[in-house]
Amino acid sequence: MDDPSIRDQVAERPAKRDRAADEAAQVGPQRSAFLNPDLFLLLPQAYGSAPRSRIFQSWFLGGFECSTHRRSDGRRLDLTASTRHDANAGADYAMLAEHGIRTVRDGLRWHLIEVAPDRYDWSSFLPMLRAARDTGTQVIWDLAHYGWPDDIDIWSPAFVERFGWFAGEAARIVREETGGVPFYVPVNEVSFWAWAGGDVAYMNPMAEDRGPELKEVLVRAAITAIEAVRSVEPRARFVHAEPAIHVHPKSNAWADRKSAREYTTAVYEVWDWISGRLRPELGGRPDYLDIVGVNYYAHNQWIDDGTWIEVDHPRFRPVYHFLRDIHARYRRPMVISETGIEAGERAAWLRFMGGEVAQARALSVPIEGICLYPITDYPGWLDDRQCPTGLFGYVAADGTRPVHQPLADELFFQQHDAGRSRRRNG
Repeated sequence: MDDPSIRDQVAERPAKRDRAADEAAQVGPQRSAFLNPDLFLLLPQAYGSAPRSRIFQSWFLGGFECSTHRRSDGRRLDLTASTRHDANAGADYAMLAEHGIRTVRDGLRWHLIEVAPDRYDWSSFLPMLRAARDTGTQVIWDLAHYGWPDDIDIWSPAFVERFGWFAGEAARIVREETGGVPFYVPVNEVSFWAWAGGDVAYMNPMAEDRGPELKEVLVRAAITAIEAVRSVEPRARFVHAEPAIHVHPKSNAWADRKSAREYTTAVYEVWDWISGRLRPELGGRPDYLDIVGVNYYAHNQWIDDGTWIEVDHPRFRPVYHFLRDIHARYRRPMVISETGIEAGERAAWLRFMGGEVAQARALSVPIEGICLYPITDYPGWLDDRQCPTGLFGYVAADGTRPVHQPLADELFFQQHDAGRSRRRNG
């Protein structure tokens, strides 16, 4: 991002995910607890046998980065194209199957599909949909991943209305082309989009101090999409992927503790609104909240003064506590819908997250899988640098992608009953 004011805002207020955090790190690189060679990481099988999902085709899912937002400089990103996944979907799905991953998250690009109001060109989507069908890959399709057609004003009622039309037509296409139960994310990360696009002008619609208003718009859109999809395909399932964060107070003063608590619990708003638990005038209902998707990255905890909380920090809150509390609130099946980290720490991070999920499952929290996100390396949102996050690297001329072997090895260990714990370097 070339706008220094936006860069400063991103650095001042911690983003909740590595994909935003890696951009902030260009301003001030952060240390990582996973550089500590003495960090003890339990093998998840210490808590029992390798799990099997009751909902998805595989315990591990692969998430393809499919953001389509506009940056503050006006440039639209299309990560499906820039990672060449659009042209390589069949080979990508087949490679994932070789590593035991038969369920993925992927996305439709609304801005390419709806070429005029209620007129659709599915040529950007059908090859991916058919590649999934032909490879036997189960896909959770994101209907909106930060982007929308340029002719729509997101603040107008037309945004919600046309998104509903689009969602219904997408469901019709999926039903015609495939026979299985479809899965959708109606609107990806409403909380993050509302903050990034509505409060700090980090992405479209580039607004400031309108985050709550944008959150309402996006929740209405998600509810309208659920209704439209179900009118076409009543079997459809929905994953509501939102970030789980914890903000620690900067002091023991009552005002600071209150501020941190309110910031932390704000993440529940989207799930509360969709389920009708709060703000029923938005149209939510209990049955609209289907599968709770929890996105968790290494920088999802911080002190309210901006200091990251790493896993070896004395104030770090275990992730399985997040999962336990979310389940106690909603009593829905859950999935880790995004998690990952960059570079050489990828295997250790999966070890850590696998252990946290195993502890949650030992407490009877119904976690149904872990989605590695992004599953391929991708160009950074702000500077196009290659972000080494994935199991796979950039696509080669022959359609294959290089494999990050340490992460592949960790996947294998967690997919099989190793039956013991070990140190990272042991």
